[in-house]
This record gives sequence, structure tokens and C-alpha cells, in this order.
Amino acid sequence: MADDGSAQSTTVWPLPKFHFQVKWDSEVLQFQEVSGLDTEAQVIEYRAGDSPVFSTIKMPGIQKTSNVTMKKGIYKSDNKFWDWYSQIKMNTIKRIPVTISLLDEAGAPTMVWTLTNAWPTKVTGTDLKSDGNEVAIETIEVAHEGLTIANA
Repeated sequence: MADDGSAQSTTVWPLPKFHFQVKWDSEVLQFQEVSGLDTEAQVIEYRAGDSPVFSTIKMPGIQKTSNVTMKKGIYKSDNKFWDWYSQIKMNTIKRIPVTISLLDEAGAPTMVWTLTNAWPTKVTGTDLKSDGNEVAIETIEVAHEGLTIANA
């Protein structure tokens, strides 16, 4: 008899990446794509002058995070990206927490990335094409001061 899959464990398969949610401060926004959720430690190479080994040792240095890029469809009378970006005045901007959650089938967060003190560095409008039939997409690039990852 063929296995119908009903007896399989829910932890066998990796989660799909298409079911996610983005929260800006306390508001939930709909996005088509989120990228740039990475962090790295810069490498410090060191060799003492009296070391008998003729190579360097490597140590972890300052942690570095990338800017996060988010894309969404353009809606009539929706200027959230431009309104936030236009608040940059004399090196000041309102910084907000941004939370990106990977959701399970029930809509509950399973993995959560939190950006601390996020602010917009770049807003890109859509390209326009008279013979195209794609949805108009706008992009925002967000800088932040730290990335935390939690499993729900």
C-alpha cells in the first residue's frame, strides 16, 4: 500500500520561503521580496614577531550587516516609502524596528529576523514600459544597526 504522507513528521521538510510577513514598527506591510538578511564577522589576521609558525592566526573582528532590500507593488495613494525617506533632515531620521517573520502553514512565525534602528537609505520607483504587462514594483533599501534571529 502506498504511503499517503499522513504519518510523516512535520519537522521532516524545510519551510518554503514564500510565506512571510514584514512589520514596520507596529504596522504590517505586504512585500513581494525581501533580501539582504545576512551578517558576517570581519577577519583579523595576526602574527606575533617571535612566533615559530610562519603563518598568521585568524580571529573574529567587528560584525558587519548588509542593508536589507524590500520590494512591493505600487498601490494608488500609497507613499509610505517616500514619506519615510523624505523625513531625512540634517543627518536625522526616525529609526524604527523592522521585523521579518517566516510563517508556517497556520500563519505563526517560525523564524524571526529583527532589524534594530532601521532607516531608509534608498528608494527606487518602478521602471515604465509602454508594451509591458508587469506589475509596477517599488524598492526600498534599509540600513540598520543590528540583526537578531530568533526561532519561534
